[in-house]
Amino acid sequence: VQLQASGGGLVQAGGSLRLTCAASGSIFSINSMGWYRQAPGKERELVAAIFSGGRTNYVDSVKGRFTISKEKAKNTVYLQMNSLKPEDTAVYYCNTDLWVRVGVRNNYWGQGTLVTVSS
Repeated sequence: VQLQASGGGLVQAGGSLRLTCAASGSIFSINSMGWYRQAPGKERELVAAIFSGGRTNYVDSVKGRFTISKEKAKNTVYLQMNSLKPEDTAVYYCNTDLWVRVGVRNNYWGQGTLVTVSS
């Protein structure tokens, strides 16, 4: 299974970006897909996740500004980031928890995509 993330870049404070992550390979079913981020000198943190039933979860600092969504048929997750702040600057990583086949459940990470928000 591979995760291909894209959409990072440089944006001014108040601007928007959309991150995309597509999962490919041997996928039986996906339990969750999400985005984590890691800023310099800080630990990686969960930003947002979306579960198979559609439930979503966000870290408090992005609630009301970020929206996670998915396109099930394409095994793709999106993170729409609005009203970006300099403190959102980080490398963003896609993550998925899925069943490769019945009885085999794994967790995968995509390559990071850098989001830089200038003040």
